[in-house]
Amino acid sequence: MKKKIVYIIFPVLLVLFQGGRNIESGKNSGNAILPDTTKISYRQLYTEMSLDGIVNYRAFLQAIAGYEKIDVLHKGILTLIDYTKPSTEKRLYVLDIDNRKLLHESYVSHGRNSGGNFATSFSNENGSYKSSLGFFLTKNTYQGKNGYSLVLDGLEKGINDKAKDRAIVIHGAAYCDPSFISASGRLGRSLGCPALPLNICKPIINTIKEGSLVFIYANDPDYLTQSPILSTVSSHKDLSTIPARFSTI
Repeated sequence: MKKKIVYIIFPVLLVLFQGGRNIESGKNSGNAILPDTTKISYRQLYTEMSLDGIVNYRAFLQAIAGYEKIDVLHKGILTLIDYTKPSTEKRLYVLDIDNRKLLHESYVSHGRNSGGNFATSFSNENGSYKSSLGFFLTKNTYQGKNGYSLVLDGLEKGINDKAKDRAIVIHGAAYCDPSFISASGRLGRSLGCPALPLNICKPIINTIKEGSLVFIYANDPDYLTQSPILSTVSSHKDLSTIPARFSTI
């Protein structure tokens, strides 16, 4: 099972607002005890993984909050997709939480009805051709019309739980190649899937398949209030306000 992030004294949001919750090494996906038992704050984890200037800290905090809360994971791997960034920038990050490493950074598409260069509109509905937000569990791989693909199971009712019915999967696509940006001024768009460049699709899928967490972020206040996962840990504070409080830490 994945390595757990441990509450030291206070609930998640209270500690975050007081300077960063602590984490402690636990078990990795093979149930082997990791030798490192050093307790570090979220900010220290973010810094230790060398994510500053690469990964949005606000998105990172929300992703980590879900990572700690969700207990069905089999891998200490967290994939973060940041749709506050334009499609012309790399905005998918595969994070090895157990070993505190950034494993992959990639371009990723959004749904064609979610927006042009930026994704600004999201849906859980069939036929919307929009991306969905929130937390997903990676499942099995298969060979489909888009080649090697990874099934995603949406974990949030009303937000992304129709992902399987909508065939929202991770797959490779030629329109996600950076050369497409040069020709069109933006990345190509999918029917709602987070599609990847063909040259990196398989390595990423093989890293995250079968029991890791994917979090799709867009700094959407409606998502935070409706999320079955994050709304239960946000108390009276909004997770989207955390980064400003941590800007000098």
